[in-house]
Order: sequence, then C-alpha cells, then structure tokens
Amino acid sequence: MNRRDLMKTFGLGAAAGAVGCLSKIQPALAQDTAQLAENASRASAPLKITKVRAILTAPQNIRLVVVKVETSEPGLYGLGCATYQQRSLPVKTAVDEYLDPFCRGSDADNIEDIWQTAYTSSYWRNGPVLNNALSGLDQALWDIKGKRAGMPVYRLLGGKCRFAVDCYAHSSGRDLKELENSVAQNKERGFRHIRLQVGGYGSPHLSSQADFKDAGFGLPSDSHMDPRPYLKITPKAFEHIRNKFGDELELLHDIHERIEPIDAINLCKEVEKYRPFFMEDPFPPEQNGYFKLLRQQCATPIAMGELFNSPHEWVGLISERLIDFIRVHISQVGGLSVARKIATLAEWFGVRSAWHGPGDVSPVGHAANAHLDLAIANFGIQEAVRFNPATQEVFPGCPTVKNGYMYVNEAPGWGVDLNEDLAKKFPYPSDPGYWRPVRRRDGTSVRP
Repeated sequence: MNRRDLMKTFGLGAAAGAVGCLSKIQPALAQDTAQLAENASRASAPLKITKVRAILTAPQNIRLVVVKVETSEPGLYGLGCATYQQRSLPVKTAVDEYLDPFCRGSDADNIEDIWQTAYTSSYWRNGPVLNNALSGLDQALWDIKGKRAGMPVYRLLGGKCRFAVDCYAHSSGRDLKELENSVAQNKERGFRHIRLQVGGYGSPHLSSQADFKDAGFGLPSDSHMDPRPYLKITPKAFEHIRNKFGDELELLHDIHERIEPIDAINLCKEVEKYRPFFMEDPFPPEQNGYFKLLRQQCATPIAMGELFNSPHEWVGLISERLIDFIRVHISQVGGLSVARKIATLAEWFGVRSAWHGPGDVSPVGHAANAHLDLAIANFGIQEAVRFNPATQEVFPGCPTVKNGYMYVNEAPGWGVDLNEDLAKKFPYPSDPGYWRPVRRRDGTSVRP
C-alpha cells in the first residue's frame, strides 16, 4: 500500500469514526439547542411586575430591609437590599405604599426606564429614604434579569475582571497592644488589607472630661469624644503596626468625619510616611470644598462617599481627581444602575472603588457589591463582612470570604435567596436604631 492509499484508508476510518460520534452527539446537540431556544423564548417573553414589597428581618440583630419584586411568571422574583438601619420603617412605607402601585404592570426588563421614572416620581429626590427604597427595587430587577438569562449578574455586566474580590478586615483595640493582637488575627485569617482603629471611631474611650454630663446637658446615653487624644494616638497606631508587621500589610483608617477639617488635613499629612492604603472620610459631605486644600498638602490616598446621596456630591470629586477611592453605599445612591455608572465615570479619572459594606447591609446588598467588584476594571478594595449562622440560614447563598477574598454564589442573579418563614423569626430590636449623638466636652454635637 502506497502512502496515498494509506492516508485514504485512515481518512475513511476517521470519517466512519466521526459519523459514529456524530450519531451520538447529534441528539445531545438537538436537546441543547431546544433548551437554548426555550431559554431565549422565555427571556424575550413579556414579563410584568405584579408586586413590590419590603421584608424586614434582623437575624444579626441589625435591621435589614429587603425588597422583593414578584412577576407575572410564576416563581420568578428578584431581591434587592434597601437597608437603612436608622430609618428602616419609612423605607418600608416608601416601598409598600409608593413603589408598589407605581411599578405594577411595568415591564420588568426595562430597568433603566423604571429607575428614571421612579426616581422622579417623588418630584423631590436624592434623599436617603427614597434612595434606599429605589435601590432595593433596582437590585431586585437586576436579580430577575440574571435569573431570566440564567447567568450571575456580573456576567451581564461584562464578566469577571478578577477571580475573586479582595477585602479588608477591621482591627481595633483599646490600646496599641490590643490593636496589634487584632491585626495579627486578621493577618492569620488571610487578610492583606486591614483597617486600624484605636477603640471606636474617634477613640472616644480616651476622652475623659465629659463636662456636659455633669451639667445635665444631652442624654445619659450620649457619648463623648474630644479630638486631641484621637489625633495623638492615630499616628502612633500606624507607627506601631508598621514596626511590628513591616510593609507587607496594607493599612487603612476611617476618620469618620469626626474632627475639624483642618485637623483632618494635618492628620493625613502626619500619617503619609506610613504609606496608608487610604484614609477614609476626612470631611463631612457639607465640607467637600476642603478636598482641594488636602490635595495640595499631601499625597495620602483618600476614600470618600459613605454618606453621599447625590451625584452633586461625588461627580466633582471624581472628575477633579480629588479622591482616590469612591466609597458610596450602593443602597444609598440608588442601586446597581447608579453604582455601575459611578464606576465607569471613576475609571476615566483614575479613581478606584471601595463600596461601603458594613454589617447593616443585607447579604443581597453585599452580593451586589461583589458582583460589581468582579466586573469593573477599576476595582480597589471591598469591606469584608461576617454573616452569623442565623443570617446564612435566612439568606441561603450568602457570599463567602476565604483567605481575604470574597466569593459570590455562581447561581443566576445575585445567587442569594430569602427564606421568609425564617426571616419572621428574627423581628427588629425594640429600640428605634438611632445614630446615637457624639458630643465634645461642652456638649457640642459631632457629625459622623
């Protein structure tokens, strides 16, 4: 047999094998094609909103508000986070009494149109109650969109830019030794980014003379914080942790807007030599004008935005490159639809993300943070959270944190569900949940 005949024989054998394989593959392909066609038909069919309602629960003893959007397709619903710890009941009213009748009958696919019209439906806007209600609605619609597409939301946003979401942990202690021990524990847990706080925000335990209490001013529960002890201990904390752990850890700190703007500028200058990853919220939103002065004084990276409600608060800071991390609370600004626009704006000006992720955000809200983190090029860092066992039971599919990284459930939508029967077993705490006043020695209130 010559070479040509040999190749021909091999070719006939391969062809026969291929035919045999095709005979097995074709039914499977036909089945997959039929499934794809069914999914496409399902995804393109009209889908109406039939109900929007708020669900209240507190499995971690923190008031959580979750918005559930039900649709004309039986069993298809979406979940979104509308948690506003200090004013949760007005959010529930805004959802149940206003967004529900406004949205019924709308096409659930038209997320942007629903957002725009719901945003202006109150005429006045940019308030935290309405923004949180709207955020819950918006996130729930994205959850539905993902479920209809059979994809996690991050895939709808363009897919992953990273394998997981790098997070920072919180370390604190009443003195430097306790702080050191806390940092060591978080380092052992795998965190590479750690936020340092000596005591609570502003180190109030170091303030001694609460003269306003002796004078009977304010309430007994009001706390006391004078700036000098805090301004002295914070640079020492950076120095101590750097000396103990070297440069391998990224260190963060939250000023929490509790000192005068000029003191915040001086503090950022003083800690610059310790190379902080960022200093957070140096000024209250009412004092955004100080950012230009801060930029002139030092190159300490700045994260800002936890209290922002309105684009008027963040657009200028981003476009003028006055901050390095945008730290808005996604539920506060109006949901994923707004946050992804903020991320895109920030990308063009070299500003990275650091979305607010405290304990008073539901697992649905943390999932929304993480999905956006996965999909954007200018991700910076994400605040880590721990869910207790009760929260994980109430919200099956919670994001998980391992070795300092947050991972999302890869199920369609946010990947997080809500067990309403279990949620009812964790009613709200009896107190209203106010942000308790903090005062100077003479009783002057301090803005968070």
